[in-house]
Amino acid sequence: MPNTTAPIKTASWSYAESFVVEDEILAAARSRAEEVGVTPVGSGVGAALRFLASVLDARAVVEIGTGTGVSGLWLLRGMRADGVLTTVDIEAEHQRLAKETFTEAGIPGNRARTIAGAGLDVLPRLTDGHYDLVFCDGDKREYAAYLKEALRLLRPGGIVAFDNALWHDRVADPAQRDEETVAIRDLGRSILEHEALVPVLLPVGDGLLAAKKEWAPEA
Repeated sequence: MPNTTAPIKTASWSYAESFVVEDEILAAARSRAEEVGVTPVGSGVGAALRFLASVLDARAVVEIGTGTGVSGLWLLRGMRADGVLTTVDIEAEHQRLAKETFTEAGIPGNRARTIAGAGLDVLPRLTDGHYDLVFCDGDKREYAAYLKEALRLLRPGGIVAFDNALWHDRVADPAQRDEETVAIRDLGRSILEHEALVPVLLPVGDGLLAAKKEWAPEA
């Protein structure tokens, strides 16, 4: 079917990305990310994550890919005041920098639990059905495995979200067949076909794929 609207222009995309303005703390976190070679989420994705956490009134959130705390701070700012972010990253140094970001933002230490390790080593140790939101920004080749773990970790009505869902315009191009692109493309298909998920693909940043875990009827 033809599009009902014309494709968004670059100026409009840029306007939307910067609609929610980042403060100096997030700017400092981005500077740290550049220094250590980390690519954080864009401001549009960050604003979307804060929005989702706020709508969910999230008390417990899991993040795969701490970086220097950009996405984590966006999430924490959307969560309820007693909410706890569990953030996982294979690089302990990145998490040290993220803690600096959280401290500068006035986030109490007990609200951000950092775990150094690979996502697929850490996720199986977390509690079933305990989390409101799972945000994945780790190894793209492991996205399908993250989804499987997220479905176990999320409470009914919770949301799983994946960054880089458009992967630099490669996912929409069927000629692109590299391992990461195929993994993200297959993830989208799996989410679309999953009967217990309500999906949406948002063209913010490099793409944010999100899905709500449906409430299951009680036995």
